[in-house]
Amino acid sequence: MRLPRFFLPPSVRTCFTPTSLRFTGRMLGLGVLAALALPPVHFLPVLLFSFGLLGKTLNTATSWKRAAWAGGLFGFGFYAAGLYWLIHAVLIRADEFWWFVPFPSLGCALILAPTAAAPAALSLLAPPGVRRLGAFAALWTLADMSRSFLFSGFTWNALGSCLAIPGVVGDILIQPAAWVGEDGLTLCLVLLSTLAGVACLRGSLLSPRIHALILGGGAAAVLVWAMVGAVRFYTVTPSGEEGPIAVIAQGNVPETEKVGRLNPRDIFLRYLRLTHDGVQQALALDHRPPAPENPADAEPENTGRPIVFLWPETSFPGYDLLQDSPQARAIIMRWGSGAEAGLIGALRVDEQGRYRNAMLALAPDGTVEDFYDKARLVPFGEYQPPFIPLQIVPQGGMASGPGPRTLHLRGLPPVGPLICYEVIFSGDVTDHHDRPRWLANITNDAWFGNSAGPRQHLASVRLRAVEEGLPIARAANTGISAVYDGRGHLLHSLGWNRTAAFAVPLPAPLPATLFGLYGQTIPLSACIILLVVCISRIRNRKKSAK
Repeated sequence: MRLPRFFLPPSVRTCFTPTSLRFTGRMLGLGVLAALALPPVHFLPVLLFSFGLLGKTLNTATSWKRAAWAGGLFGFGFYAAGLYWLIHAVLIRADEFWWFVPFPSLGCALILAPTAAAPAALSLLAPPGVRRLGAFAALWTLADMSRSFLFSGFTWNALGSCLAIPGVVGDILIQPAAWVGEDGLTLCLVLLSTLAGVACLRGSLLSPRIHALILGGGAAAVLVWAMVGAVRFYTVTPSGEEGPIAVIAQGNVPETEKVGRLNPRDIFLRYLRLTHDGVQQALALDHRPPAPENPADAEPENTGRPIVFLWPETSFPGYDLLQDSPQARAIIMRWGSGAEAGLIGALRVDEQGRYRNAMLALAPDGTVEDFYDKARLVPFGEYQPPFIPLQIVPQGGMASGPGPRTLHLRGLPPVGPLICYEVIFSGDVTDHHDRPRWLANITNDAWFGNSAGPRQHLASVRLRAVEEGLPIARAANTGISAVYDGRGHLLHSLGWNRTAAFAVPLPAPLPATLFGLYGQTIPLSACIILLVVCISRIRNRKKSAK
């Protein structure tokens, strides 16, 4: 039985007209299509179509409410599609949280949609045309940067990561991140996509002369971008002492085994064997005599480059073992005989009895030389926001660490530790007062299955290497483990769902980059300048009209 129309207020009835439904579906669809530009697809041409139609909608909008609605729908579609892989984390405990399966991706999209709605609405402060589109690009980037402060921060899927295409093409395209950071790439990409996309459409309120200028200027900008990126990629050289030989152990442990604390002894032994094999590879690379077959025998004398091995985040379920058992730590280092240190991902309990997601730095004798506590905790995964009434995170979650720091370990160049998704925070991955010489990222992407999630995470790792000019070694439980140099060039990787260890000599770091020195102030300043230019002309016109 259909309710009479007078039962619904006019404001609600207008949402269900055929025109409104078509508009809603179109904006949602454009957002979903835009997600195809994200890793691992990297279909960049879709941005011209999606942002072009969104820009045309904003150019013809006469109400900030309609603009906000368009932007919000676009953002919801973009984030829902781009974060679809979050449901994998819930499926691991589906017997307990089956009812929560639809919420991770859709819930995050709902939370993040305002970061697209607000730029769309505020862009109407500028007049239709190039200035409104420029204001939108600046506001989109500013809203994107604001996601660093949402809960503990969730800057996943910044559009700048679309340029991190695997191979040499991506190597060249991401080089400007050394000057402007990932958010600077986002600003340029949104600005170019929106302007060029609108210029390719009819009825866009742009004159033929402006059309030609935008398309010609856009083509020239892409050419200059590629040339500048190529020049930097092929001419910049490392300086100073070379890094250590990094041994990456990828145990490929299913998350169901870790959550259920199944087979902890077998997992432990697996990592011991991988460590031994990886260190033997490193000794061969360094032309040192191999370690004895029996790990309990004497260590070979260290006469070459230092060796360090990395185990992934929360490597195995026996986390109490490492913290409480000096014997277990000594066993690890005996199997890694020949290494100066081992960086082990493990949970630990602090003096107040709070759990922390940590990286333990083990010395050759098995003592904990230092440790790093994860500072950026995953919302709803590692900690529970206080306003959520349901108990989702076991025991209320973990305690966070103080933030980026540099570990000075005996025999090793200074290292900047990063745990899991801390690596996605552009400009906040190193101690700016104590610059490390290389970065160590340990993670466990098994939660997200063989999906886009681990590939998107890897793209962020690559961009941090370019931004900071530092080589980075990444150990991931189920993959993708990888090592990049300071240009973001892949030196070695181990794909998804593989069990192996590999050793890679890390090159020296590059000289400190402009972005490494000034961080987010660079893209922030660029956005503010562009926004002022786009809006200030309105005031000038109003004054001249008077």
